[in-house]
Amino acid sequence: MQRRERLHDLLTRAGLTVVEEVRPGRLFPPEAGWRIARGIAAPDSPPLQALDAAWWRRLCDADGEFLVAVLRHRIGGNDAWWTRVRHTGGTVPKLTGDPGFVALSPDGQVLLAAVPGAGGTRVTALDRLPERLEEAAAAAEYETEVERAEVWAAVPGRPAWPLHWMEGIGFNPAATDELLIRLLDVDEGFLHGCDRPAVLDAAMAHPDPRVRSTPADAFRPKLTSDQWIHLIRAEPSPQRSVLWAERACARGAALPEDLYDDLLTGPSRVQAALLSGLPARHLPGLASDADPRARAAACARWEDLAAGLRERLLTDADNTVRTAALLARHTGAPMPREVFAALPDPRPALERCRLAPELEAELVRDADADVRRTLAANPALSPLSVAVLAQDPHDDVRSELALRPDLTEEQRAAVRHNFDPTLMSHTLPWVEDLHGDADAMRRLAVSSHPLIRRSVARAPHLPPDVVARLAQDEDRVVRLFLAESCEDAPADMLLEVWRWWDGSFSHPGRPRNHPNFPRAGLLRYATDPSGRMRRLALDDPESTPAHVARLVRDPEAEVRRRAAEDPRLSPADAVRLLNDPEASVRGTAARNPRLPARVLAGLLHDRDTASTAVTNPSIPLPVLHRILAVAAAAAAAATR
Repeated sequence: MQRRERLHDLLTRAGLTVVEEVRPGRLFPPEAGWRIARGIAAPDSPPLQALDAAWWRRLCDADGEFLVAVLRHRIGGNDAWWTRVRHTGGTVPKLTGDPGFVALSPDGQVLLAAVPGAGGTRVTALDRLPERLEEAAAAAEYETEVERAEVWAAVPGRPAWPLHWMEGIGFNPAATDELLIRLLDVDEGFLHGCDRPAVLDAAMAHPDPRVRSTPADAFRPKLTSDQWIHLIRAEPSPQRSVLWAERACARGAALPEDLYDDLLTGPSRVQAALLSGLPARHLPGLASDADPRARAAACARWEDLAAGLRERLLTDADNTVRTAALLARHTGAPMPREVFAALPDPRPALERCRLAPELEAELVRDADADVRRTLAANPALSPLSVAVLAQDPHDDVRSELALRPDLTEEQRAAVRHNFDPTLMSHTLPWVEDLHGDADAMRRLAVSSHPLIRRSVARAPHLPPDVVARLAQDEDRVVRLFLAESCEDAPADMLLEVWRWWDGSFSHPGRPRNHPNFPRAGLLRYATDPSGRMRRLALDDPESTPAHVARLVRDPEAEVRRRAAEDPRLSPADAVRLLNDPEASVRGTAARNPRLPARVLAGLLHDRDTASTAVTNPSIPLPVLHRILAVAAAAAAAATR
């Protein structure tokens, strides 16, 4: 609230009355006003020293009101929002170029601004703003090759925001592997979405551990086994080496045996002993290790231990080791009541141990519902106890039981369970393990439980009859998961899912970027009432630049954003969209390669657009290298 109050105080001292704070909505956006005030992609206007009373009168409506944004006031009424103010005195408002302001008439016709710059305060006064912007956009069509070359020869010039370039340049699709490898010495953030093998190899060999670890921390990309191995070997921290090894194993990487040897001889030996891919030849040494934590870790591989080692662990002097050995032993052999009663914590036994029949019969009727719910997921539970829990009075117990893999679908259907379809759901591991089994997928695709059908839909490939069934599933999340994960998803279902889903972080672009998504015939949606469907018209191979030009003027921002990314966008329309009320549309237009060079070069020097503009693929490669050099120098200076 403090910054909002300071802004209001500033406006009050300027002789203005605050009326309300206004989101840009359909208004001309403050961001575009700031850019024009700095002379970037702006209509021509005569230089002024100050704003006289005549301009302020033209700015105000009949009630003396206008819109204003003040530089560096970013909370409440900030420099990305308008603040509606009223000026009723006969004097000129005391707004100046310190800290700087931009003001807009309520009808959007008049723009006044004063902003600080290297050469002093820059004053701007424009009337007929929409008309002037239209003239400036139309003029953008006529940039020549010679003019473009002259523009790029002058870039980077005197950069205003070089650190913003550093943030964005790695996401420019025109950047070569060589440039991205150079960028590793300056900024590694782009690695979170990078899938270029040469760049990832260079990142894994980089001397900075932060650079090496960034791809391993990212959701994407998928590292190769060799890249994981290089990362683990180069990691100076033993603890983090084991962490990377754990992550590599979880992501399916194959690690060599000698790497396990190295991890087990380091100070993080105990953590390394828990690695799932650990070769069995190491188990005897771990089972006899002086550290009880290592001996306890060996118990996790009970079936790989020799009988003599098992007996030794069961009688170990350390209670933690004996407990781990008992739990491991009784995943197969029934656990007697006296052993269960002596456990320091019964929960691990309830979760995974085979229990003696009389003990199990008692526990499935335990007064504690949490005990029964834990037992309901125990894979070693007997069919008799499963039947008892299927009639449990507690909803959570029955709901847990309903997800057991050993139930037939008839049994599952008979269990009354609760399932909230609105909650986030994850693929059941046991269903995922069966994704390659066509018969299992047929059986589970008709399950009464939505979570099981959702888990089936996550399979990369499914038999045609299973796909056809899931594509008609009453649970729309089943259809969504099929659209996201299954390469066999049908075109009509993908189009139906598109009506209400536009991609997620884990599956960006789906369903629209699915290989089976229809393309032909989409022009019929050009006049559809739904903006989401109108977006599709430009994906039709029969669409033309005229269709792009039409959608540039669509009333819905998502449609204009789709037009803004189209390679057939005219230079004039690209410039027009830089003034769009919606930030996502402006950002997309700034990335379109049809943007004139003189406009794009200006955007590179604007605070609000520099990091986005530098991702535009029309920037020549030599210019990108110069930009990177300047950004690197700025980053080095900032750390000194």
